[in-house]
Amino acid sequence: MSPSTVRALDAGDVEALQALLETVPDYARRITGYPPGPSDGLSALLSVPDGYDPVGKLGIGLWSDDELVAFADVLLGYPDPSVAYIGLLVVRGGRQGAGVGRAMHDAVVERVRTVSGVERLRLGVVATNAEVAEPFWRALGYEPTGERGPYRYDHLESTVALWERRLEQ
Repeated sequence: MSPSTVRALDAGDVEALQALLETVPDYARRITGYPPGPSDGLSALLSVPDGYDPVGKLGIGLWSDDELVAFADVLLGYPDPSVAYIGLLVVRGGRQGAGVGRAMHDAVVERVRTVSGVERLRLGVVATNAEVAEPFWRALGYEPTGERGPYRYDHLESTVALWERRLEQ
């Protein structure tokens, strides 16, 4: 990977994020049942769970030259103050398996370490994406918590399994 920059994304980066999401249509289909939609980039930057203060949302991008090669959506203090929840970590199509996802995760860990009180990282693995996602998260030290819940996106029905790891590992 060429020299990279990590920085928070803002409204000016919506097109770059949209372009990244469009390089992974199989991921979108596994999670939503549809190819990437035209407003998925904006949604990834802005969407938060009901009742969550958007001030705690981090949208972090990993750039190689002028190209966004990875993105992570992190909710600080969700669902409680000791947790940082990774809602999405996605790598540009064609860049998987080259260490980009690990580099993006390392950047997330570095940012989260600066937040007082956060002890754990948490995420959900949707069953329709588990075959691809689980080996990646396991390699980064995450383990299933045993908690599962329903997952629904329009007509796609699945389950989501919660995974965690300690921040300091």
